[in-house]
Order: sequence, then structure tokens, then C-alpha cells
Amino acid sequence: MAGEGFRLDPWGTLEVKDYDRLRRVFGIRPFAEVIPALRELGFEPSLHMRRGILFGHRDFDRVVLEGIRRGERVAVLTGFMPSGRFHFGHKLTADQLIYYQRRLGFKVFVAIADAEAFAVRRIPRGEAYRLAVEEYVANLIALGLDPDKTEFYFQTNRGPAYYRLAQLASGKVTAAEMEAIYGDLSPAKMMAALTQVADILHPQLDEYGGYKRVLVPVGVDQDPHLRLTRDIVDRLSGVVELMRPASTYHKLIRGLDGGKMSSSRPDYTIFLTDPPEVARRKIMRALTGGRATAEEQRRLGGVPEACTVYDLYLYHLIPDDSELLGIYKRCRGGELLCGECKRIAAEKLLEFLEKHQSKLEEARETARSILEPPSF
Repeated sequence: MAGEGFRLDPWGTLEVKDYDRLRRVFGIRPFAEVIPALRELGFEPSLHMRRGILFGHRDFDRVVLEGIRRGERVAVLTGFMPSGRFHFGHKLTADQLIYYQRRLGFKVFVAIADAEAFAVRRIPRGEAYRLAVEEYVANLIALGLDPDKTEFYFQTNRGPAYYRLAQLASGKVTAAEMEAIYGDLSPAKMMAALTQVADILHPQLDEYGGYKRVLVPVGVDQDPHLRLTRDIVDRLSGVVELMRPASTYHKLIRGLDGGKMSSSRPDYTIFLTDPPEVARRKIMRALTGGRATAEEQRRLGGVPEACTVYDLYLYHLIPDDSELLGIYKRCRGGELLCGECKRIAAEKLLEFLEKHQSKLEEARETARSILEPPSF
């Protein structure tokens, strides 16, 4: 985090204990403040909005809500780096895209950050294409993102106007400013950051639809890219007229050991392609908020806030708020022990995986048909 001795690193690992403090440090506004206005416009908030998982925003009111009021088109853009398998952390972003597409009618752009994967993570080009098709785009489609209303693209396949935007952006920021935002930077990371600026802004160009209002839903670790982009928009005035993008920030779901959920930590991460028995074993080994003994838990109650199984309920597995509250109260009251809770979670997870994986092969065929491989 940058400020109060902290810096956010979009390429590193991040564990956040205090989201309210993080929000204050970076000037991110609480998302709860815009929920009443969203309801006034006739839209029920999503699960992640109403449960506080979307905890912050920049200009959601000015860009998104005002756009809805005026009847103007809104685009939502996010990106995925094809560097590993698609997991429940990625699904959190996917669910938001699907909400904006289905409920609010927004145009969706999905960037496949293959240039960044090669430059920053050294992912071979062929492997990046395979992961993009078989893991990212296929899972997004199987989850419910409509490919006919979504523009999927590889960074390395985008046209001249996109790269012109990145080049113009490079002339509006100094190396010292970028280091203040990101910390120590390699040339690859500098190029990746400027390419992300082009990702965020290019839907506003006529060549890509002219969507002047753009929303970017991300995890809070990606906020440096948004801050850089918003500054560059102001500095490009007179060269190309653009609107500052809006952004929303979600809490990062923990891995099953309490650390970061990441493709590089497969033992503690639930992938959407995990065989059911593999997923079950992971759940049964997960860190919980239980006490040392069953007797102590019955007497003192569990701590759902410390439980990675409860995280899965909260973020993904229990859409019904009353059912979730029942689980929470039974845990807090000592009635629900961890073994039973894990079995319930495993049943819900396996039911989801079976249904989801039955759609994957068809979704992969669709992904192959709509994604043009990069030429090199």
C-alpha cells in the first residue's frame, strides 16, 4: 500500500486484515453508500454488494448511476492473467460481470492479459493461449457470461488505436511517479501497467464502441492501475477526451489455510475444474474458526469470521441470506461443530462443481470458436 507505510502490489501477495483502514488510506469510498441509489433506480444489489464483499468504489455514483439515470451506455471491463487455473477467487469477479450483464444490461469487455503473463510471469505463449481458452474464457461462459454480449480479447491481438493509447499514456507519467505508486518496477512491469491503462480506457474510443462510461470491478490489490489510469485521463485532456473510469473493490477470499487463494497454492485453493473428491478432501482439511475441542466449542461457540469454510458460504455457496444467517448463528452458539459444517459445505460444493463441470466441454468449444489465437 502507498500511504501510512503501505503499498498495494498488483503482482504480489496481499493479505488484508482491516479493509476499512485500507479504504481510508487510499481514499476509496464505501460501497454501502451507493446501494440505496441503486435500489431507487429499480435494481436489487447483488449478493456481494449486500453482504459487504464489495466494500469500496471510486465514482460508481458519478459514472455508473448517473449513466443509468441518463439512459447512456455503460461498459464494464476486467481482465484475467492466464497464469494458472481458474479458482473461486476468479469466480468472484465473474459473478460481478454476470450481474452487470444480466441485471443492468452493461456491455462486458474481458481482457486476456497474455502480454503481461509473458512479460511479468514468463508464461510461454502457447500455454497462455491454452489457459485462456480452457480455463478462463470457458469457465466464464459456463458460469453464465453470454459470449454474444461479451468482447473477449487478447492484449497482443488488439489494434493500433489500443496501442496508440498506451503510447500516449507513457508520455503523461514519469518513472518516479510510477515507482511511487507501484514500488520498484522492471521495464516489463512498467509496460504492463501502461497496457492496463489502455485496457481500462480503450472502450471509450470510437473504434471499440465509444462507451464513455466504464466500470472496472477488481480486487483491491489492483487499485494502483486505477489510480494511474485516472491521473492519466486528466493529463490526456486536449489530446484525447476521456472520462475517468469508475471502479469497485472486493475483498479477497482466503485460501483454505487462511492465506491467499492462488493458483500457485493448489492445496489451499478450490479450482472450478477440481475433481469432486479432490475438492472434498481440500474442504475437510480447511482451517476453521472452531475451538480446540468439541466441548469447548459447544460452550464458547465458534468464530465464523476466522473460518475459511464460512468464507465459501459467504462468497459463493449459500445465496440465501436467511440460510447463511442460520449457519452463522448455529456456529456462534456452539450448536454447529466443524465436522458437520465441513460436510455441509462439501455437499454444496460438489453439487455446484458437478453442475458447472457438465457445461465446461461445450463452453470450451465455444471459447475456441470465438477466440482468435495471437499470431505469435
